[in-house]
Order: sequence, then structure tokens, then C-alpha cells
Amino acid sequence: MALQTRPLRLAMVAGEPSGDLLAASLLAGLKARLPDTTQYYGIGGPRMMATGFDAHWPMEKLSVRGYVEALRHIPEILRIRNELKHQLLADPPDAFIGVDAPDFNFGLEHALRDAGIPTIHFVCPSIWAWRGGRIKKIQKAVDHMLCVFPFETALLEKAGVASSYVGHPLADEIPLEPDMAGARRTLGLPESGPVIAVLPGSRRSEINLIGPTFFDAMQIMQRREPALRFVMPAATPAIHAQLQELANAHQGLALTIIDGQSQLAMTAADAILVKSGTVTLEAALLKKPMVISYKVPWLTGQIMRRQAYLPYVGLPNILAGRFVVPEILQHFATPEALADATLTQLQDEANRRTLTEVFTQMHLTLRQNTAERAAEVVASIVERRKGRA
Repeated sequence: MALQTRPLRLAMVAGEPSGDLLAASLLAGLKARLPDTTQYYGIGGPRMMATGFDAHWPMEKLSVRGYVEALRHIPEILRIRNELKHQLLADPPDAFIGVDAPDFNFGLEHALRDAGIPTIHFVCPSIWAWRGGRIKKIQKAVDHMLCVFPFETALLEKAGVASSYVGHPLADEIPLEPDMAGARRTLGLPESGPVIAVLPGSRRSEINLIGPTFFDAMQIMQRREPALRFVMPAATPAIHAQLQELANAHQGLALTIIDGQSQLAMTAADAILVKSGTVTLEAALLKKPMVISYKVPWLTGQIMRRQAYLPYVGLPNILAGRFVVPEILQHFATPEALADATLTQLQDEANRRTLTEVFTQMHLTLRQNTAERAAEVVASIVERRKGRA
């Protein structure tokens, strides 16, 4: 009688919408590379679950922004991590993949690695921008790092951490020449005339902090350029309602609030006013002039400022190695400053041509068929382990 072999099992944790995107891309590659019987489970979001991922806890449990804001959620987050750790140590997976969420994942990976479970981390934390002390945690926690930016592998090699550059899945997903006219038709926007996409964030706390300022800036721009149209994606129905309240308090805006479809909104736009984060990389890959902004509570901002190594926070500027788009942050982010900068980005055609060249080269560098590359690395690690078993 043939021996029954246990199917491969991969545990994963993603804790943010951007991590959900990355993990879903990796899962697609793994499903094409590994046996159909392979089981994928842990903590994940809707994109992961759409691939058949078994989420023992929803990703939202870990989606907390900022140092100060996270304090009241720490007990529950630590409880979840402890429960997951005990589950995985009692019944070890063939490998563990932590997708971003380093504050949660590194402690878990450390314990699993000590127990002989291979640990893979997808997305190197920004040790090149801030919190360089994390390299010590990486050395203890991670067997292999999957890097989405090309310069990260040399830094990790210097620290003795195995890594592979796999590119960024957004660069595979987004076409080199986005269809602006098609996006406008889909959204019911005029095919001619200036459109600005405004993205104040995907969480209530973010919008509470910066939403009123963004809306005030839109009102200033509307007064100066009456032909302007604005489009604003809302991540959830609750966020839609929150944004609509702000819109009701700012009468006269030619504003369309849409459900989701943030990438389509940016594709339709001539320029973008956007909160910092992964969405700024999407905007760059869409070849859009933009203004990057954020506001966080004062104490969180002080901690971030003291730990920063680079003079910029936006991914387009970090990847270019210089300021190619404006960043207007914290108390500098007044409605007037945001309106001035965004209208300049809209109207400066020479700047638009330069940005198109810069962002096209960035796109080509990051377009590496990430799902396939990352899956090959993970599969080789898992297969080596199975071969030794």
C-alpha cells in the first residue's frame, strides 16, 4: 500500500492592505509552482482569501497605524501573535512567510526559526531610510528576504542575510502606458478637461487628520480653476460616508467619490494629491505628477523624524534618489501650500515630460515578474527542506 504523504503547508501573515496585495501576488505564483494540495493559512486579507487562503484571523486585526495609536491595540495583537506562535510550533508548517508587518512578524519569525522552521520575509523593511537597528532583528529572524527594490540585496548581504530581488508586483500589474481615456469613460468623467485624483487615505484616523486639509485645498483649487474635476476613491462604505460628510461641508466642489478603484481614479487623473504610502508608488508607475503629504499625531511625527535617515518619505523620491515630486508634510501641509503645489504639478508640462521619463525607467527596473520570481525562491527553500526530511 502506498504511503500517504502530508501535503505541503505554508503559513503566512500579512497585516496591511499593501501586504495583502503582495501576498496575493505571491500566492498566485506559488499555486502555479507547487502541488495543488498545498495548504496556505495564517493571517490575511481579502485578496489573499480570494485565492483560497485560510485566514485564521482577519488582517484588520493587525492594521493599526502609528506608534501612539497602536498602544491600545497592543494586548490583542500580542495575544494573536502568541496564539499563532503556539499553533505553528505545535504543528510546524514547511515554511513561514511573513509579508511586511515587521513589528508583528519578526518576533514570530525569530521563535519559529529557533525551532527549525524556515522563515521567509517578503519586503525588506526600510532599513535604508529609517530604523536601521532592525537589521539585528532581521539577522535573528529571517532565513531569506524577498526584496522588492534592487538596492536592498547589497545591504542585506553586508549583514549576512540571504536575499533575492524579485521586483514589485505593482510594476507587473500596471501597464507601461495606462489608458487614461478608458479610465475616464469607466468612471463617467469627461474625456477632456483637467482631473485631479485626491487620495487622503484608507483609514478613518488618516482622514480625520488630513481629510479637512485636503478638502480645503480642493476648494482653493476649484476657485482658481473652475473647470477642474476631482475624483476621490473610498476604500470602504464607512470611509465613503466619512468623505461624503467632508464633501457636504465643502459646497461647490466638482467631486466624484467612488467606491474603491483607486488605481482607476489615478489613471483617469492629470495630477494627484496623495497621502504618503505604497499608493505613491502606484502613482509613479502610472506616470502621474503628484504632491505627497501626510499628517500624523505630533508625538508619532517626532519619533519618525528622529529615526529617519533620508530627506524624503515618498517612494518615488526614495527610488529616484532625489526629490522628483513635492512632499509637504505635517504643519507645512496647509491648504494653500497643497493647492499651490498640486496646481503646479497639473500645469507644468516640462515637469510632466521629465517625470514620465523618470517613472518609465523606474517601472522597467521594478517589472521583474514578481509572482514567478518570488515563488521560485520560496519553492526552492521548501523543496530543499522536504528533501532533507
